[in-house]
Order: sequence, then structure tokens, then C-alpha cells
Amino acid sequence: MMRLPDPTHITRLVSRGLLLFCLLASLPVSAQRVSHAWHNVRIGGGGYVSGLVFHPTQKGLYYARTDVGGAYRWDATAAHWVPLTDWISAKDHNLMGIDSLALDPADPDWLYLAAGTYTVPRAGNAAILRSHDRGHSFQRVDLPFPLGGNELGRGNGERLAVDPNDGGILFLGSRTAGLWRSADHAAHWSRVDSFPAVATSPAATASNRWRRQPIGIVFVVFDPASAARGRPTQVVYAGVSTRQTSLFRSTDGGAHWRAVPGQPLGLRPNHMTRGADGNYYLTYGDEPGPDQMHDGAVWKFSPGAGRWTDITPIPRHGKPSGFGWGDVAVDAHDPNILMATTFCHYTPYDEIYRSTDGGRHWSAVFPRSSFDHSNAPWTRDAHPHWMSDIAIDPFDPDHVLFVTGYGIWASRNMRAFDRGGTVNWWFQDTGLEETVALDLASPSAGAHLLSALGDLDGFRHDDLDVAPLQFSAPPRYANSDSIDVAALAAQRVVRSGIIRSAEQVVRAAYSLDGAKTWQAFASEPGGKGAGSIAIAADGNTVLWSPQDAGAAYLTHDWGRHWVAANGLPQVIRVLADRVDPQRFYAQDPVNGRLFVSHDGGQNFKRIGGALGRVAEKWHQPWYGPGDVQLHAVPGQAGGLFLASRFDGLIRASDDGRVQWQSGVIKSVDSLGFGKAAPGMPGPTLFLAGTVGDQPGLFLSIDDGKHWLRINDDAHQYGGIFHVTGDPRVFGRVYFAGRGRGIFHGDLRISRPGSADAPSQPATP
Repeated sequence: MMRLPDPTHITRLVSRGLLLFCLLASLPVSAQRVSHAWHNVRIGGGGYVSGLVFHPTQKGLYYARTDVGGAYRWDATAAHWVPLTDWISAKDHNLMGIDSLALDPADPDWLYLAAGTYTVPRAGNAAILRSHDRGHSFQRVDLPFPLGGNELGRGNGERLAVDPNDGGILFLGSRTAGLWRSADHAAHWSRVDSFPAVATSPAATASNRWRRQPIGIVFVVFDPASAARGRPTQVVYAGVSTRQTSLFRSTDGGAHWRAVPGQPLGLRPNHMTRGADGNYYLTYGDEPGPDQMHDGAVWKFSPGAGRWTDITPIPRHGKPSGFGWGDVAVDAHDPNILMATTFCHYTPYDEIYRSTDGGRHWSAVFPRSSFDHSNAPWTRDAHPHWMSDIAIDPFDPDHVLFVTGYGIWASRNMRAFDRGGTVNWWFQDTGLEETVALDLASPSAGAHLLSALGDLDGFRHDDLDVAPLQFSAPPRYANSDSIDVAALAAQRVVRSGIIRSAEQVVRAAYSLDGAKTWQAFASEPGGKGAGSIAIAADGNTVLWSPQDAGAAYLTHDWGRHWVAANGLPQVIRVLADRVDPQRFYAQDPVNGRLFVSHDGGQNFKRIGGALGRVAEKWHQPWYGPGDVQLHAVPGQAGGLFLASRFDGLIRASDDGRVQWQSGVIKSVDSLGFGKAAPGMPGPTLFLAGTVGDQPGLFLSIDDGKHWLRINDDAHQYGGIFHVTGDPRVFGRVYFAGRGRGIFHGDLRISRPGSADAPSQPATP
């Protein structure tokens, strides 16, 4: 029977082992504390930054929202982005997608986030996260409808807006439930029943038949000149993502709404921006984006004259342009200076256009631009795309930022362009980490961390604080889904992935130098690539189960020959024993069965006994493929752990015998192994899940007998996944947050009131 977590016992065990090489020998055990310090593994950007908002009256204050990685505030003093939503727990992970962001122009301390990643029923409803200290702390206000921060139209906006004359009033355009209003700083909301029904009709749904998702109201814009300070703004605009009549206006503070006369039809609005002279600029596309647009336009609306003017930088001449338009930025001090971004202009590439005469003439910016890639070297292979938002600093017209599908570019000399010079752009993503890790590995030699990532292939990190280049190409994968290192031959690494082009590339690769260089396998056995891949402990045999291949396949010569493994079902996850090169394991995600091979992967048999029975009992048809996980134990041939997201943890052997089953571990999201504590026989265990009634990230140095939580409520990251310990540094752990990149933490032991004393890295 497992005992309850005992921090004092853990501290005593850790301290006992560390006395040989830490400076704490003179401290009484009872006075010591165990903790971790968390830092992002530096990659830089990597994900879609869907919006930027400058505060109009507070210099240096601006925010960014992302589709799956929460929100950030720029710290001008430290020159980096500060994550604001790392406190979101795994239970509330749907709030990590920010569908809109709003500031109070009159009070820079107010910040509002419209949080909700998906509109599907299982995701649950959205919430407003409101802060009156610039995001240092938040209050949550639940909404009666969902939002879609990672769905179509997530680059539109802003659908949440604060009344510039009366900061207690906010409007929120929903995707599925029309327009909503709050009169008490977002604490309570009521539906605006007078808003036109088109906001919730099928016309406001994406037309892409493969991904029909509700878009609804995509922006709310106040006219600050329509009321005096301290009184509710009377003129308010709201745009609906529809190709029909899409722009509506209220002249009585939102009580009644009418369509704006003369507006263009046939395209969906994306953004609406007001200039200091009272003119408005709207961008349009035939689809909401960001996946695709095939047509679009930019229009200028002068409400005083009721005049609409087509100012599209590249005239359409009555036919589809082949791409859309993302956003228009207006200089706060010169309303004739405009900047507009193309959207989904994939051939040849997207572009930014600049006008100094109110949109009568435009010039392309990128032909006279230079890009500094030193902050994130991998960006040299990525051209800006998904440029759904561009912003000119209201205090510095030379400072311009625009978003992309992989981060933020910024300039400090924008006006050089107007003088015929070159615009210098740098990647302003320091501190903003939004990669999605799909697998992690920490070898016993060479680089300390290897990663398989969505969208960016993967990275070898020799220095965790330096953004490296991606894995060297060829091959280059859109996603690397699975990566494995030979336990006894760390220079041998394999990975599998997918590509997003018609190029014929073998979708698995190997490295013989610790992931410094790669070579595609000579062939692939079938299927769609990706899937699960494993390499034997000695690095001489590879077992690969590609998607839809119908089998797992074995090679001894890097893919020149493949042989189907016997005794396995069609869909399988494979892994290698960490000691015995002849042992491989397999897990059937369809019905939960476990398999073992003792002849190098040629033949498999079912694992029976208590382990086999529990594995099939734990499996449920509604579970996802990662909800029950099989792990091979480092340093022990045949040693296994079986972990369940809903049922706990089992320690067993590959003959089916169960050594213990936890009674205190309620759920396991991820399990990893690190270097043993000095004087302890087995590896350190790291577990993300729930121990007792406490969710978190836990450490055990005594084979799971006792557990200590090592994160806190401020560091939950929407969930912790792909936990991996470092086999060379005791106490070091790596893991992925939900859309928050990769983290590493090092063990620290300290006396209350003293500076942390980090554990000393052990020699390899």
C-alpha cells in the first residue's frame, strides 16, 4: 500500500544523498526545503500570436494573445514578454486559448481576456479573466457560451472592447450567442437582444465544409467622440463574419442596432480600426482565416459623409485576388499613415503595404526590409504568414509590430522606409514560448534535451537557454511525432513525422551523432508516416508503427529492409526496453492489450497476469490514445510502469507480475525518469497528475513510495505533459506545458530565509 506524500521524509532522503556534494551538510534536515525553479527551454515563438493590443495612453504597455498558449504582457524594462496565464490548471485547460483581449483606455491597470479555446460541447463554456493589476492576478467570470481561441477566425477582432468614456462598460461579441454587455467591469453580463440575428445564423459560420465552425461577431469598436468622459459612448460598431450585411451600428449606447448603409458585400470583415481623424479602416476576406482566404479587400469608411472608399493596396479589378487582407494599423499622430497586411498570400508570400496619404498610394515594405534572425535562428527558414494583426506604437511611430503564425516581428526604424531606406525587423519573442511538444527525450550523453514538436519539426538543445536551429535537414518534417534514443548508445536517435506537401520524403529518420545530423531511412514500410517509433537499447534495431500501416515493422539496416513484427494488432504504440536490446514492448490503444518481445521485435506475445488484466480493465473505449501509458524503467530489464489518466499507477514486470499498485496516486498525465538520487538504487520518478487530492508535478526518489509536489498553483501551464527527467543531473526535469513550450526545472534545497542552494550537476 502506498503511503501519503511526506515532504519531511522526501527532504530527509534527498538531503542524505546530497551531503556528499552540496553545501548543506551543516544544516539540520528539518530546516531544509526542496523546490524547483522553472524556466522555458529557449526556442523563441513557434506558435500563432493571434492579436496585439497597445495601451493608448500608457507608454510601453502592450499585450499579446495566442491561440493555445495564453496571454503575455511586454516588460519594457527587462525587454521580454511576461506570461500571464501560467496559473491555469489542467482542469481548466480550455482557458489557455485567448479569443480576445481588451484594455481600458482610461485606466491602464485594467486587463480583460476572453478565454476559451474550443466551441465543441466537451470543451465547456468560456470565461472572462479580468485583472486590475495588469495581469498579476485575475478574477474569473464564467460565461454561458463557448469561445474559440484556436478555431477559425481567431485572428479576427477584437471581439471584446471597453468603453473608452465609461470603463465599467464592456461589449463582447460571441461566436454562438450574439452580443453581450457588462456595466460593472465584466463581473456580470447580459445579452443584447436587439442585435441582429445574423450574428448567430448559419451565415456567420465558416463556409469551409471540412471545418464548419461558428465565427459570429468578430469585432466591437467604440467611437470615443460620441460622448463626454464619464458618460457611456453612444456610437458603437460591431462586425459579423458573414458575406452578407456584416457591419452594424448603434447610436444609443448599444440599445438598438442598424446596418451601416453602403457597406461592401460578398466578403467577411476581419478587423476595423479607427483613425484619429474619425475615419475607419476595415479589412475583408472571403473566409475568416487563418487557414485560407481566396479573395479580400481593404475599405475606408468616413461616417460623417457616409462614404465608403475601396483602398485595397493591390486592386482586384473585379476578380478574386487569390488572397485576403488581415489588418490595418493607423499612426496615432498622423491618420494618413496606414499599414496593411495581406493574408494567405502564399504564392509567392505575404506582404505588408504602407501608405502615407490615407490609402491613395501604397508601397510594399518587405522588398526594402532586413530580418535579424539571431534571437531565434530557426526563423530564417520561415517567411512571415498569418499576419492577422499589425500595430504602430502610439508613442513611437518607428516601432511597429506584426504577428505571424510563429511569433512577432518588430521594427524600431519604420519611418526609414518613407525616406527610401531599409526597415530593420527583429524577432521580438523573448519570453514568448508557444511551441507544442509532441515528444521529449533526454539522452545519457551529448545534448541534454531532444524535442519533437508540432509545426517546427524538433530541436537539439545543448544549451537550454539558447534558441538553436531546428534539426538539420534533410529531412524536414512539419511535425515530428515521436523520438527515441538508444538507452545504451546515446548517439543513435530515431524520429518519425509528417510533411505537408506533395514532396516524396521518407517520414522517419535516424542520427548516428546524437541528433547533430540526420538521414532519412532508405524506405518506409507503408502507412502515412508519423506513428510511434522505438530504437533498441544498443541502437541496432528500429521498430516503427506508422499511421495506417496495418502493422509494426522492424529494420536492422536503417530502412533498406523492413519486416513486419508478428503477433501485434494493426494499431500499436511501440517502445524499447532500456537495458536489454532484445526486448520491445507494444501497447494496443484500441482495447488496452500489452505485448512483449524477447527476440528483438520479431515476435510478440501478450502480457498476461495481473498487469495484463489491469491494463485491459483500465482501458475504456472513450479514452484517448494517451490516457493509459506503458513505460519501460531505466536500468532494469523487463521493468515496467503502467499509468492511467483516470486510474493511477502500477509497478510491474514484463512477465505480468504486479509489484505494487498505488492507492494514493489518483491519476497520471505523464511519467518520466531521471538520475537516481545519490545513494538511492533506482531512478528518480517525476509524475504529472493527482496524488491524494492534490494535482501537480511530483517527485519520488524511492521508487514511488513517497511523493513531493514540486510545482505550485502559479506554475500549472494548463497541464503538464511529456515529463522527462535528465539521466545525468539529479533532480532536473523537462516537460511540456499546454501550448506554453518546453520547461526545465532544477532541484534546489534551501533553509527558510536563505538563498536557494541548487544541487550540483552530477558528472555523466
